[in-house]
Amino acid sequence: MADITVTGSDRGSLEYDVAVQDGGRTSSYQVSVPPDLPGRLGGVAPHTLVRESFAFLLEREPPSSILSKFSLSVVPRYFPEYLDEMRSRLS
Repeated sequence: MADITVTGSDRGSLEYDVAVQDGGRTSSYQVSVPPDLPGRLGGVAPHTLVRESFAFLLEREPPSSILSKFSLSVVPRYFPEYLDEMRSRLS
């Protein structure tokens, strides 16, 4: 299983840097959280949402297939079950 590290970014309060270490390789990402999304998912901490979102993505695709810079708002376009799955995981 991949090791996911989420850290705050100096780009903004809802911007995060994510590192995924998998099989000796580390992939880096820049992720933004839409301001309304944590509230829509039960008031979860944005940092936790990013981590769970990466766990979700890595269950469906390899690290090399994940965009290097994106907003969590685009995930449902690729995976329509994303919001329901996040509600279930974070409840």
